[in-house]
Amino acid sequence: MPARPQTRLELPPEMEEAVRDFVTSLELERGRSPKTVEAYENDLTQAAVFLADRGRKTWAQIKRDDAAAWAQELSARGLAGSSAARKLSALRMFARYLVHEGTRPDDFTDLVSGPKLSRKLPETLSTEEVERILAAPTGADAFGLRDRAMLELFYSSGLRVSELCDLTLQQVDLEHGFVRVIGKGSKERVVPIGEQAARAIQTYLDSGRPHFVKKKTGSQFFLSNRGTAISRKMVWVLVKEHTRRAGITKPVKPHLLRHSFATHLLGGGADLRAIQEMLGHADIGTTQIYTAVEQSRLLDHHAKFHPRKLSEEDDD
Repeated sequence: MPARPQTRLELPPEMEEAVRDFVTSLELERGRSPKTVEAYENDLTQAAVFLADRGRKTWAQIKRDDAAAWAQELSARGLAGSSAARKLSALRMFARYLVHEGTRPDDFTDLVSGPKLSRKLPETLSTEEVERILAAPTGADAFGLRDRAMLELFYSSGLRVSELCDLTLQQVDLEHGFVRVIGKGSKERVVPIGEQAARAIQTYLDSGRPHFVKKKTGSQFFLSNRGTAISRKMVWVLVKEHTRRAGITKPVKPHLLRHSFATHLLGGGADLRAIQEMLGHADIGTTQIYTAVEQSRLLDHHAKFHPRKLSEEDDD
């Protein structure tokens, strides 16, 4: 367990103990990362300090007005909307936990509104841009074969950078065409591998990876020149380099290939729930952002190509 954050007053023992039990359940039962657990503990301790200042000694005493006052306090502190929303979300999750544990009969955060967030649509690449990036590693040497396989798998399966770097030989099943991914919170999911990606990966395994293998090499899938797993930083460098070679001037980060994977699947008619499963999103709401991206793309195409569009002359 991470060290408990320092507070400006001594919390009532029952409130502190309940927070500690909750974050322990996050780590042990739900498999959340230590960093995530620490963030929850910090946010809840801040809320508890505020509520204790209002004279509350136990979580059973908290009323909806107290939660609303905390939401107003977050706004008054001038926090960014995303930060305030995160802190309020932690309290909501904790309130549901208290109901589940029988500490309270009701959710004291119910009907408490948080800050309105304007979600920025993720940037994506066109299919033509993706094709140019995938074709950029032209060399037949080990480096070219590795980079081509890496980019193909990125786009084919929508992996996160960390998932790609942590990939092992045992997780890739080319015979059946899937990769078993260990995602956030150590959750496992199975994602298909496209045919072109599978061919590039097989070529890398046959003629590329052996070049990188050293005595200390384990089962890591994508290897550096030292025989160790390729690092996140190196992946960023390689994506940037191959984007430049492809003649694309817009900034392209590895995550952009993941966004493009989801957007292109949706545009091709894939089910949103299937995309959610492949991306490893816990909440369908996170995946729904891609419907907005696709709608925006369709509107742009309509405005650009429809024969009844307004021309500049029509506007005069």
